[in-house]
Amino acid sequence: MKKLLTAVAAFGASTIMFSGGAMAATINNTGPRSHNKITIKNMTSCTSKNNNNLNVLNLTKQKAKSGNATVKHNTTGGDASTGDAMNEASSSVSAGVSNASACGDLEVAPMGGGGSIDTTGPRSTNVISHTNTTKVTATNNNNLNVMNMTVQSASTGNANVHGNTTGGDASTGDASNSNMTSTSFSVSNN
Repeated sequence: MKKLLTAVAAFGASTIMFSGGAMAATINNTGPRSHNKITIKNMTSCTSKNNNNLNVLNLTKQKAKSGNATVKHNTTGGDASTGDAMNEASSSVSAGVSNASACGDLEVAPMGGGGSIDTTGPRSTNVISHTNTTKVTATNNNNLNVMNMTVQSASTGNANVHGNTTGGDASTGDASNSNMTSTSFSVSNN
């Protein structure tokens, strides 16, 4: 019975666990039938979350109208004309998002450490276990929304020649609208 208790006590005293960076452990000078175990665990865990919401709203409302040109109630009518009416709009949006992971380039590399077991008794069980674990979780949520709305109207006025003994010329000018919208996004999830 005394030998059994000695073997159990030797087992309990010789189990060593380490966690973290470079560690080393040594077990030596144990008795016969001892159970000797060195366990080294290196664990690295990193979580990176990026939430990006980009919203662009371009609203353009334009109206161009030239006036009326009228020649009336004259003995001899003269020329009448209206000027040009024109609208222009331009919009440019450029946005860039770069999600560099906070975890960087984690590599599973031996963290060093180790162990040695020597000078143990006959029929002893000796185990050295070394485990490296790396867990990287990256979540990128990118919501890109673009809304372009353009409302345009263009009209020319009336050109009237009436009530003249001799009619003259009447003309109206041009009416025009122009719109240019450009939107670009650049998203990089590393």
